[in-house]
Amino acid sequence: MKKQVNDWLLLAGKDIKVASLIIEQQELTSSVAFHCQQAIEKYFKAFLLNSDKSLLKVHDLLKLYGIIKEIKDLEIDEDILSIINETYIESRYPGELGLLSDGMPSAKQVKMFLEFAKEIEEKIKNAINN
Repeated sequence: MKKQVNDWLLLAGKDIKVASLIIEQQELTSSVAFHCQQAIEKYFKAFLLNSDKSLLKVHDLLKLYGIIKEIKDLEIDEDILSIINETYIESRYPGELGLLSDGMPSAKQVKMFLEFAKEIEEKIKNAINN
């Protein structure tokens, strides 16, 4: 495996770990959501790099997955992907936080996000290793 691909996989794994460590802290749901979004983005970028595609400085999960689907359809639920995509923080300043249209994500939502991110992790690693 290419070093750069492995580096992206390691960073994505760290985002999953952080989300897993803080998931039970009700006041940190937006942070859990953010780390899940980041993990998925990094897994997608690892897949694209492994497929000899250029690294895109794009944070849109739907756009990245659209490129991936041209290579291999990983059968990812694009409805959930779209919801997680809304949590990306374009800016770290208050008032511009990338939150869901109905506000902070709930504990139930972030548990779904984390399970989904782990599912993406498995699919990407299987695709890269096969």
